[in-house]
Amino acid sequence: MDKIWLQHYPAGVPAEVSVEACPTLLALMDDSFQRYHERPAWRFMGTDVRFGDVDRHSRTLAAWLQSRGLQPGDRVAIMLPNVPQYAVAVAAILRIGCIVVNVNPLYTPRELAHQLQDSGAKAIVILENFAATLAQVIAGLPTRTVLLAAMGDMLGLVKGTLVNSVVRHVKKMVPPYTWPTDAGVQVERFPAALSAGRHLPWQPFEARPDDVAVLQYTGGTTGVSKGAVLLHRNLVANVLQCEAWYQPALHQLGADTQLVTVCALPLYHIFAFNVNMMLSLRVGGLNVMIPNPRDLPALLKALRAQPVHSFPAVNTLFNALANHPDIDTVDWSQLKISVGGGMAVTAGAAQAWLEKTGCPICEGYGLSETSPVVSCNPVDSRAYTGNIGYPLPSTEMALLDDDGRTVPPGSPGEIAVRGPQVMAGYWQRPDETARVMTADGWFRTGDVGVVDERGAFRIIDRKKDMILVSGFNVYPNEVEDVLSQLPGVLECAAVGVSDEHSGEAVKLVIVRRDPALTEAQVRQFCEGHLTGYKRPRVIEFRDELPKTPVGKILRRELRGRVS
Repeated sequence: MDKIWLQHYPAGVPAEVSVEACPTLLALMDDSFQRYHERPAWRFMGTDVRFGDVDRHSRTLAAWLQSRGLQPGDRVAIMLPNVPQYAVAVAAILRIGCIVVNVNPLYTPRELAHQLQDSGAKAIVILENFAATLAQVIAGLPTRTVLLAAMGDMLGLVKGTLVNSVVRHVKKMVPPYTWPTDAGVQVERFPAALSAGRHLPWQPFEARPDDVAVLQYTGGTTGVSKGAVLLHRNLVANVLQCEAWYQPALHQLGADTQLVTVCALPLYHIFAFNVNMMLSLRVGGLNVMIPNPRDLPALLKALRAQPVHSFPAVNTLFNALANHPDIDTVDWSQLKISVGGGMAVTAGAAQAWLEKTGCPICEGYGLSETSPVVSCNPVDSRAYTGNIGYPLPSTEMALLDDDGRTVPPGSPGEIAVRGPQVMAGYWQRPDETARVMTADGWFRTGDVGVVDERGAFRIIDRKKDMILVSGFNVYPNEVEDVLSQLPGVLECAAVGVSDEHSGEAVKLVIVRRDPALTEAQVRQFCEGHLTGYKRPRVIEFRDELPKTPVGKILRRELRGRVS
């Protein structure tokens, strides 16, 4: 379709971006480390970590990783929450030509084992809080090097020791674990690796634009978790696209003001990976790192410590903060950009946020497969629109029918995306790649949308059965496959139901094999096999599931509403 949206771009936003001057993430990092060496890059628990600190530590960690035999192309998993070690680990992994595999720290042993096995990760950087999960499954995995981090590792000797002691002994947040003795696993502590790396040689890697940088795991079009292959040029393109889109707000701040961004989104999620970490790296910004956004009092305390300019978040966090009694204790006068993504922004949350902060939420749209941002409302918008905005520079969007043809104007169709941020495919799954990628480079998202006369897109439905819980994808096939292994379950179906807190929640409908099976038993089983956001909010027992004449479950008849 014609790029009618270009006529409605804000002043100063270009139609196209070029990655020639910054072709890889390594080039982006090196440029920023040099230009902003003395600036704070991360603020964590009141301690600043400078760009130069990340540069220096990542070089020594790169040397240590090379000393463990890691070669260009090897995969290295990162299983960390929002701690400064995350940025250091990413830079170190990329500096030796290895591939970052982002891992959700809340994964169960089953989920973790699948991702490490599927990616073939040879090493993992993991917070000690989650070591017990890894220890249960590592014996059967290709992962042989474990770098164990602690919450206070980069807070200085006194403060770091105190934080680690509280985490381990007062809050008891580190479950006991034992590494298998016969698995050939090498375990090292993060500070010890940095210390050793200072005395080791480091061989820098010359990255190319088409080298793989990140495997971002997602459900894709089925319930099997698979890695979206994101190349250096994909991620850099999206950083530059977002930088161009932010120009109206950055212009308001002025060249001498450092952009301060709230990093409450988890960095292992592609939204925070690029919009928080990489974009801030590019513009020399400061991220206020929030380790646990669910702890609203702690989050508000961190926000009171300094003015913030940018706040990317999901609808649930905007809504929770806007309705918190202490929201007015924060000075929001400097907030210029509130970007909503990961899930649909609701009108109620948008209105409450605007009333409390004076900064409207500009909703965007993206996917793991698109690095992630595809479209966004202008950052200088003064009101919530209810749509997902215009395609970013260098991005095409189209609406297709089931046969891949463009639908007539005004008709709904499946949203397809083409642009430099679109992934290279799914890791070692050419069949899955072929299902979503067309021969001429369009990525079929599975979302159904419409476009208005200005070129602004709006999502009206999802073609696939994916459930979106607080911005995280939950695939019914995975939930059903897990529950089918519970004795007493004859068959089951998982569907998404509307939820005012998380956007959607999982509802599980079960036909019992054993009439004595209870809801409590089902929930206990789910706790051991599914990450929290994948667990059913609602469990319902029925005598049979509604099906089509050929036996396909009619999911639409199982949906309802959760209050």
